[in-house]
Amino acid sequence: MTDVLTQVLADLAAEGDRLEQLVAGLDDDGWHTPTPAPRWDVATQVAHLAWTDEAALRAATDQTAWDALVLDAIADPEGYVDAQAYAVAAQPGLVDRWRRTRTDLHAALTAYPHGRRMPWFGPPMSAASMATARLMETWAHSLDVHEALGVAVVDTDRIRHVAHLGVRTRDFAHRLHGLDAPAEEFRIDLVAPSDDVWSWGPESATQTLTGSAGDFCRLVTQRVHRGDTDLVASGPDVDRWLDIAQAFAGQPGEGRAPR
Repeated sequence: MTDVLTQVLADLAAEGDRLEQLVAGLDDDGWHTPTPAPRWDVATQVAHLAWTDEAALRAATDQTAWDALVLDAIADPEGYVDAQAYAVAAQPGLVDRWRRTRTDLHAALTAYPHGRRMPWFGPPMSAASMATARLMETWAHSLDVHEALGVAVVDTDRIRHVAHLGVRTRDFAHRLHGLDAPAEEFRIDLVAPSDDVWSWGPESATQTLTGSAGDFCRLVTQRVHRGDTDLVASGPDVDRWLDIAQAFAGQPGEGRAPR
């Protein structure tokens, strides 16, 4: 494994463990607590993570099974993902199922050949990119579960992976909305939970973004309305980007209403 993959996998495991510890002891009422995502309760959130980890495991280990999954998704492009989450949530042993899949996916990504890319719903991914995407989604859905259960989330520097993905998907977000990507790089300076400053882009850039890493990560995962963040955009292209920023594959979601 590369050093990057080793670190991302360790942080992914930590995020998964944190969420598992939160939900493992829930009773039936707790599992059915509504979350900020419309029509999704706590069980649906965890089931979605379990199913998507299973899909990632197929992508990494079984081309035939992955191809079959893609054909099923193509047959129901609007409702397939939600349908899988509801189906998995209705089955017993959700926590055990998710734990086993997380363990198997960790092993598969550890063994995945360096330099090879696996298929996915968006562009093909390296093992490190897949681990980063799984961390991003695990963290984002964990936010929903924490909020539903009234438990405060303490950000850690593990969100650096989410922030990096948010920066790297700038041009993807523009293409998704039928827009031309900005021609120039931005300078991005985000304050980490540890109070370090994480930076991307040249210091000489004429357009800049500053603020907290936690708010930026919530924005690019559509867990907060832009108006409820401390992010400061300097320049018209940065300003437009913050309105459409999206770190995940698929169509833009409904976003969050302002608080």
